[in-house]
Amino acid sequence: MSIGAGEFTLDYASTPHDRAPVTTIAWRLAHLLDVFGPPTAPHFDGSLARHRAVAYPGTAEAALRQLDDGHDAWIRDVRHLGTAGLAQPQGAISPPEYADAPMAKLVLHVHREVIHHGAEISLLRDLYLWKGSGGHL
Repeated sequence: MSIGAGEFTLDYASTPHDRAPVTTIAWRLAHLLDVFGPPTAPHFDGSLARHRAVAYPGTAEAALRQLDDGHDAWIRDVRHLGTAGLAQPQGAISPPEYADAPMAKLVLHVHREVIHHGAEISLLRDLYLWKGSGGHL
């Protein structure tokens, strides 16, 4: 299935393949854009679901700019939660099985996703950079 709004979409399969394909840097960047959501949509007031369709950019430069904007919006909204907000239940902004989990769990999940896929992007970039070096890193 394709996710997103606009000319470029993110290919996604809800059922895992027997052997998952290696995804591209572009796919991983698009996934991170989806994790952060649209930069103009508030993350913790329940309205993000209405703004969920991300318009994915068609160039690396635009993707990095959108990633920066999404990150900045995410950090702004997390800071706005404060200590008390991090302890509040996620409620309707998350799937029902996480409704009673503290907001801090959602924040940690998003940060884990960014670390995980950001590291994968870095590794793929390193491998590409060194692919013509005869295997010498």
